[in-house]
Amino acid sequence: MATSIVHRITGVGLAAGTVLIAWWLIATASGPDAYGPFMAAAANPFGQIILFGFTWALSFHLLNGIRHLGWDLGYGYDPRGANILSVVIIVVSLLLAVGAFAYAFMMRGAVS
Repeated sequence: MATSIVHRITGVGLAAGTVLIAWWLIATASGPDAYGPFMAAAANPFGQIILFGFTWALSFHLLNGIRHLGWDLGYGYDPRGANILSVVIIVVSLLLAVGAFAYAFMMRGAVS
C-alpha cells in the first residue's frame, strides 16, 4: 500500500523534475553564461540532494511501474509476495540511485 502511494508521489516529483531537465537543456543550448548558474545550482549540496532525489524517484517509479504491469497481468497479488516485492523495489531503487551517483562521481574524477 505504501509503495503505491509513493509511486504516485514520485510521479508528481518526476513531473516537477522535468523543469530541471528543461533548465539544463536550455542552459546547455544557450552557452556558458546560462550554463554556469545551472552548474552552480546543481553542484552545491542542496542541488546534489535534489538530483539524487530525482534519480531515486526515477528508478523507484520505473521498478514499481513494472510491478504494476505485473499486477495488470494478474501476478503478485498475494499479500506476502507483494510486501516482499515492495521491500525489494525500495532497496533496488536506492541501489540504482547510489550506483548512478557513484558512477557519475567516478567519471567526473576521471575527466578532470
